[in-house]
Amino acid sequence: MDAIPAPPVTLVIFGATGDLTRRLLLPALINLSRSGLVGDDLRIIGVGIEPGDSEILTSKLHEFLQSLDGRESLATDQAWLRLRQRISYVSGDFTKDTVFEEIARDLTLSGTGNAAFYLAVPPQFFGVIVEKLSQHGLITETDGNFRRIAIEKPFGTDLASAQALNNQILSHVAESQVYRLDHFLGKETVQNIMTARFANMMIEALWNSNYIDNVQITAAEVVDVGTRGKFYDATGALRDMVPNHLFQLLAMVAMEPPNSFDAEAIRNEKSKLLKAIRIYNSDEAAVHSARGAYSAGSLSGNPIAAYLDTKDVSDLSNTETFVALKLYADTWRWAGVPFYLRTGKAMAARDTEIVVTFRQVPFAQFRETDVHRNLPPNRLRIQVQPDEGLSMEMSIKSPGLSVETVPVSLDFRYADQFDIGKMTGYESLLYELFVGDQTLFQRADGIEAGWAVVQPFLDLWAKGGRPDTYEPGTMGPKSANDLLERDGRRWRELSVLSRRSHKSAPTS
Repeated sequence: MDAIPAPPVTLVIFGATGDLTRRLLLPALINLSRSGLVGDDLRIIGVGIEPGDSEILTSKLHEFLQSLDGRESLATDQAWLRLRQRISYVSGDFTKDTVFEEIARDLTLSGTGNAAFYLAVPPQFFGVIVEKLSQHGLITETDGNFRRIAIEKPFGTDLASAQALNNQILSHVAESQVYRLDHFLGKETVQNIMTARFANMMIEALWNSNYIDNVQITAAEVVDVGTRGKFYDATGALRDMVPNHLFQLLAMVAMEPPNSFDAEAIRNEKSKLLKAIRIYNSDEAAVHSARGAYSAGSLSGNPIAAYLDTKDVSDLSNTETFVALKLYADTWRWAGVPFYLRTGKAMAARDTEIVVTFRQVPFAQFRETDVHRNLPPNRLRIQVQPDEGLSMEMSIKSPGLSVETVPVSLDFRYADQFDIGKMTGYESLLYELFVGDQTLFQRADGIEAGWAVVQPFLDLWAKGGRPDTYEPGTMGPKSANDLLERDGRRWRELSVLSRRSHKSAPTS
């Protein structure tokens, strides 16, 4: 079924002059306009601390579009030229009443009763903005019009703060009005996980502990912390990536089939799965985790300083730039199957992927050959970024008179079949926000369940101790390898699906 155009709506973007708005929201809105999924009845009110007016804001956005490299110019796109005529700007401190009074006037002038408020601001302002919107009656739904709030991550910094923020927000608005974003869920491959599972019997029939040995979920970055030392030193790899991005991928992979594909049915199953992840005590958290911080070295031939020497990072910092966890989902389907998660900065490749490793065949009839001692397991690899796609690794007989197997990869890449090069991943998130579909958004109980799982690790590391070091351009610290080697397993080598090569995985 083709997607229907979104209803008339005014999008109010708090943080309209920020990087998120320029790089991701604006191109996504242009793409939606170009495709006809939003019409000329979309209005945008930008809110920012920088002084200026509507013309100054649209000029800055236009200059940014002109600066984009490697893609068809959006600055001359007719969708942008139409859209920029419908952008207004409110300048001021968005914790002050005067800003919200001006927003109320602009909403009245727009003539559109529907409004979505996008909070592209630092997290300390989430609760304050929601309270101000409520005080000024801007999130009260009347006459059949909707009022919705989209909130970027991070949603809390631990379990207690996530619970407090949820309580603060939900004291002013209903859960049905809150759209907690995780931009990973806007990626085509992530959304395709459910389709791959539930539309293909050959996959879903094997999707349990009888056939699956382990699941690895990786979100590796080649970039270092750079100029974000102050933010990162207060956050770290665990808080930044695990309870949101990686747990959302885990939930999509491991959830039970929903009884329908409506938003609440899917979110119910994701929340059930997250609540089923085993919560460790302090000793268990120490055994089932590894963390590291990169040392001085080079990336892509360029020298980089050690994390501890990064600007705005404390000399006494014990913040991790890499984390690896071994988790279990205590359900009938996944009993005994370890889920290995890792994420880090300054690593060997930019690679976000899910690797499902199946159990070895119970008996290989190749006694007169070496095959039965070296037969690699089957693997399903779901590449989330940068080259979105799926691959299945299996064994076949190599040509010749002797019985020798070789691993091969059956690959599918979105870019080979579909034109997705201009998409930012926010198109689907914004569209679902406008049409009121919460499938791709997180619910309060799911958020809190994720923080409950990582809280033992946060508590353990808060007691002190330094992360292990690892060299830039590697797969992380030795302790991360030890985490798997104790189980007789190893991480899949970091790489991306290549259109020019079909190299197979290690045969561990």
